[in-house]
Amino acid sequence: MSTRMKDAERWARLADLALIIAREIQFRGYSDARAVVLTASEGMVMRFLQDNPVTAPNEIAAAIGLQRSNLSTLLRGLESKGLIERRASPDDRRGVMVRLTERGAKNYVRVRREWGDAVSQAAAHDTRNLDAALRLLGEIEVGLIKMRPGQPGRNMAHAAD
Repeated sequence: MSTRMKDAERWARLADLALIIAREIQFRGYSDARAVVLTASEGMVMRFLQDNPVTAPNEIAAAIGLQRSNLSTLLRGLESKGLIERRASPDDRRGVMVRLTERGAKNYVRVRREWGDAVSQAAAHDTRNLDAALRLLGEIEVGLIKMRPGQPGRNMAHAAD
């Protein structure tokens, strides 16, 4: 097997592992009874809102790669859980602004702590390769976001492959 094929297989394995790890973290649930369970998409919205606590829905949709119509459903769910509020925009009363609530901010801290504890425990608290893993995964995140297709779903450039 050529080096290129070996590398392609290693990258595929990394992608598989990332998906498996994400699913396992989600599957665990939370030990803290105050933690509000979120879907993966709701988690993406909440992650964005941590750094952008008051923002317009179209900015959220663009940042996390969701269609605006799908985001509306997510926002309704997060609002019903008390994690966000939607209010009329002060600049344009027809527009809406999404605001992270105190409960939403605290919930994210709780669930993130549990995710970190679970991953640390799964790795036997071994931090020897942690910085390298964080650098690589951070680079992959940035690269994937830059490569994101205009519409969620199938990337038509590779549909014939």
